[in-house]
Amino acid sequence: MSVNIEGKKVAIESIKRQIKVLNWVVLLVIYALAFLVLRFLYEILNYVPTQSVVAILSILAGLIAIGLYLANSASKRAIKKIEEYSTKLHSLLATTRDIREIVYGDLLLENIMESSLKITGADAGSILLAEGDKLVFKTVKGIESRKLAGFYFPRSQGIAGWVIENGGAVRVNDAKKDSRFNAEVDKLTGNETTSLLCVPLRLSTGVIGALELVNKKNDSFSEEDEELITYFADQAAISIARVKFYEDQKNYEIHLTGILLDAMDNFVHEKHGHSKRVAKYGLMIASALNMPEYDKEKLYRASLLHDIGFLKIKIREISSKDDYKAHSKLGYEMLHPIHFYAYETHAKLGYEMLRPINFYADIASIILHHHERYDGAGYPAGLKGETIPLESRIIAIAEAFDAMISRYSYKSTGKMISEDVKPSVCGFQDAVEELKKNAGTQFDPKLVDIFINNIDESSVEEA
Repeated sequence: MSVNIEGKKVAIESIKRQIKVLNWVVLLVIYALAFLVLRFLYEILNYVPTQSVVAILSILAGLIAIGLYLANSASKRAIKKIEEYSTKLHSLLATTRDIREIVYGDLLLENIMESSLKITGADAGSILLAEGDKLVFKTVKGIESRKLAGFYFPRSQGIAGWVIENGGAVRVNDAKKDSRFNAEVDKLTGNETTSLLCVPLRLSTGVIGALELVNKKNDSFSEEDEELITYFADQAAISIARVKFYEDQKNYEIHLTGILLDAMDNFVHEKHGHSKRVAKYGLMIASALNMPEYDKEKLYRASLLHDIGFLKIKIREISSKDDYKAHSKLGYEMLHPIHFYAYETHAKLGYEMLRPINFYADIASIILHHHERYDGAGYPAGLKGETIPLESRIIAIAEAFDAMISRYSYKSTGKMISEDVKPSVCGFQDAVEELKKNAGTQFDPKLVDIFINNIDESSVEEA
């Protein structure tokens, strides 16, 4: 269908050119005939009275003028009609491109409805989607939308029901005379439906709903309206299905992320709530950087799952500081009672877990590199400076800060600190000083400055 519409656009321009050429041809023919008539009159001028010649010339001039006027008027009307159709096609194609970019269901349906009213000149309209054996009003414009919001009727009823069941368009100029018309909607809204155009929202797998337009302004819906809106509805159906898939995917992601976070909190008790706090501190830095919303969302998701690799590690406590192979003093002070090899590999394991999952693939590399060091001495790739993903550098700071102020921090003995024993790094100010001390070596110094300038004790959550 898209190829047909694009082809029609090209064909319209061709027809306009042909009409203009035809006008010149008609003009040339008329002038040629006039010349021949005048030539003939000149030959018989001595045999015909002057008054007859004048009369003939007057009639000829009148006919030429009328012919030119009619030809010009007809071509102007044709060109105007073609230009109007071309404008609608251009608007339709532009609108079709626009709706492909929308990823939110409510906004998409609103846009489809408004565009449909504009294309056809209808006073009102609605989008109905099939849900089991029901047809549900999802979007309504131009009539009592409040009364129809969420209203539904059996799938087998009404013109919309017929359109969905049969997969064809319906165009009527007096809806009340059509036996398929469902008058219940008019009774509910107090609106009177006269002309009506209803087309299916169709996919290759079947019809998912209907786009219904009512009461075209000062006119009845035309075959042209039906053709244009049928094409638009086909494209709209594809966008609706795509957005539904996206929203379902986001829903799966939200629930799966929640399940994974619960599993981490239960499996690694000392990390309870750690990921959510890291996400909070990370967004604090992102907001100060005026990071785009899409990048903020990636950072948030990566922060929640940055330690997911621990779920693939058999955790065992250790009791000797000799088992620590910390690559920096701060790393040494922060380590939980997990063998360093396990600690070192959890980022890579998290990456390998998430990369094959479509809705986590974009954050997998962030998780992979969240233990890189700004000076290049980190792991797993030894990336240095700004070659480390920005989100990974942010998580590194947020995670270190949360680990340092947590009551579940560990001393060098490897034993968990009880409430009557002070941790190696204790308190808000000590954590801030430790970040400053390691800025430029372990952490991005600019991000450390931003974090310190935007964090205060009132925004710190207790672990």
